[in-house]
Amino acid sequence: MEFNYLGYSEDRKIVKGSITATSEKTASQILAHSGCRVLSLKPVTTFLPSWQKMLPFLYRIKPEVVIMFSRQLALLLESGTDIVTALELLRTQAANRNLKRVLGDVISDLRSGNRLSAALDKHPESFPPIYCRSLSVGEQTGGLEIVLRQMADYMEKEMKATKNIKNALKYPVIVSIVAVIVIAVIVIFVLPAFVDLYRSLGAELPLMTTMLLSAVDVLTSYGLYIIGAILITVGVFFVYSKTPEGRLQWDRLALKLPLLGRVSHLNELAHCCRSMALLFRAGLPLPEVMSLVIDSSDNRLVKRVLTDVRQDMIKGEGLSRPMSRSQLFLPLMVQMVGVGEETGNLDVTLTAVAQHFETEAEDKMRTLIGFIQPAITLAIGIVVAFIALSLFSAMYSMYGQML
Repeated sequence: MEFNYLGYSEDRKIVKGSITATSEKTASQILAHSGCRVLSLKPVTTFLPSWQKMLPFLYRIKPEVVIMFSRQLALLLESGTDIVTALELLRTQAANRNLKRVLGDVISDLRSGNRLSAALDKHPESFPPIYCRSLSVGEQTGGLEIVLRQMADYMEKEMKATKNIKNALKYPVIVSIVAVIVIAVIVIFVLPAFVDLYRSLGAELPLMTTMLLSAVDVLTSYGLYIIGAILITVGVFFVYSKTPEGRLQWDRLALKLPLLGRVSHLNELAHCCRSMALLFRAGLPLPEVMSLVIDSSDNRLVKRVLTDVRQDMIKGEGLSRPMSRSQLFLPLMVQMVGVGEETGNLDVTLTAVAQHFETEAEDKMRTLIGFIQPAITLAIGIVVAFIALSLFSAMYSMYGQML
């Protein structure tokens, strides 16, 4: 909550401005701590929704910024700096405006008596529940700096997996877009000139050229209708994918797609294993670990299956037995979870499984990209070759008929 204040400093100079705090009392305490004697303090009232509520993604702190913040805060705490002073130092040095804004709110909450985890929990767009809950455990056990480093490592691995997929798909997407543009230019600007020439001569054309000209006629006559039908289909699919059932079906399809589905499946399982290992190592009970893992997953099918596993686990069936009933969990994961339950080293076995799945996903992604690139090149070559052969065969045919 934001307040406008008017007061005077220790050297009797009038000062005014605005401050963000959880309550009027907290704002007064913060100003008094900074040496300001408050004369007037009024909350800022607005009748319009804030941009932060309307467009939360604009105020989201990027994962790499959160990772660096976590490592720096852990280093300052290990050096003996108290948490408020450390946060004030990081806020002063922060180049990211969103981070500076969030740290200002967090410092206000800490001065009003809240814990760091509770203060960060008010900014879920940047600090997810799994992050805040882990910090809460670290605060209770006295190992906050250790948990901060663990969360930084966890987020770094998650970000690396996401970046690998994006970087791997970047080249095929660019090549596909360029290919579509080139073929569209040929069909729209080049072929019509040849079509008019062939028709003006009235010569008998080869079958290949006839097929090409028929395709050009269809695109010329019904191109707008075809584009409209494609846009409507995409729009209907997009709207349906936003419904609960549509999102579930889309997420189910994403795990069963040829080639790419296996990579998505492995990445989802690796995320589950690494999240469970992190939270279990932090000391959280398994039911709460499962709840946080369910909330952190973006795949609706994975959420549903993990929810069923959690319910069976609460009934006393353990973790590996409910997992074995679902085809979503690969045999290696089920076996290693069983070993971890028997030995009491569940975090160690889950971390090993996560590393194995991540390595396999990277290998399969490289194989997939190695297959996609020549496939796209071959497809483009076939289309261009068909157009070129159609044009040249028509030219030779007309030349032969003229002789």
